[in-house]
Amino acid sequence: MSSAPLLTPEIREDEEELEQTLRPRRLDEFVGQARIKEQLAIALEAAKGRGEALDHVLLVGPPGLGKTSLAHIIREELGVGIRAVAGPALERKDIAAILTAVEARDVVFVDEIHRLSRAAEEILYPALEDFRLDIVMGQGTAARTLTLDLPPFTLVGATTRTGLLTSPLRDRFGMTFRLDYYEDHELTSIVGRSARILGVEIAPEAAAEIAGRARGTPRVANRILRRVRDVAEVRHEGSISTAIAREALELLEVDEAGLERLDRDLLRTIVEKYDGGPVGVNTLAASLGEEPDTIEFVYEPYLLQLGFIARTPRGRTVTTLGRAHVGGAVPEPAGEERLF
Repeated sequence: MSSAPLLTPEIREDEEELEQTLRPRRLDEFVGQARIKEQLAIALEAAKGRGEALDHVLLVGPPGLGKTSLAHIIREELGVGIRAVAGPALERKDIAAILTAVEARDVVFVDEIHRLSRAAEEILYPALEDFRLDIVMGQGTAARTLTLDLPPFTLVGATTRTGLLTSPLRDRFGMTFRLDYYEDHELTSIVGRSARILGVEIAPEAAAEIAGRARGTPRVANRILRRVRDVAEVRHEGSISTAIAREALELLEVDEAGLERLDRDLLRTIVEKYDGGPVGVNTLAASLGEEPDTIEFVYEPYLLQLGFIARTPRGRTVTTLGRAHVGGAVPEPAGEERLF
């Protein structure tokens, strides 16, 4: 069994360039997250009016909802430079090199900021609060601290797991925005916009069909669109009708709820092998030939969102909704007399 579903919101390196093309460039092009857009627009306008750096911004939410897009939009709206880095790859010396190279009001974007090392995080504290960089020179009794003044800058951090951020780091962000899953009509607009950028003709109903199976996630919607485009170009005339979209989605094994084969296999395994649960995640992972982390962070979030599974102290269980989706019999309530 593959270790990652086709429609997982995580982005692969070979798709990064195309993802960049489909990303909105300005705040008014960004679809959805209306409350965040309103608050961010006011903060941006105020910062530009005062000629100051924007307050540090923390973007929170599952993968594929637009955190990276918003970071680049902030840079575009401010008309400044940006340094984009990944949290897990940053060491203390990297932070120092980046911060000493920024210009006034620049944006520093740190993705997966919850995975910063403790040493890298600690050097950020004075930089974020006082725009000061403390560098320790030498060791032992001969050690001394060199303090460098930094120009005011904006740190934009993105995280999928807020609980892993330390309080001292989280408290240094002036604004925290949590991105929510998208409504179908918002995803339909995103699919239509992406199709125009890709030069693909798509019927409104076909765009809605793709949006309805995209797990509330723009990145997934764009990924499905590209696969549907392939089917339209290879098997048909290139334009995407509702029938062609459904044909492609059936080929991809993406059902009406947005589940693909691997998601359904997980549900069926709990229902058929473990009588609906509870079953421990390690046991479930062994049955599916997957890693426990893959079960917990790739498959389960969307199934939990739909209410198809539940996490209990004893393990995972499939709900009545989940059983109905995979055609499993719903057990009768315990203690009730059966009538034959």
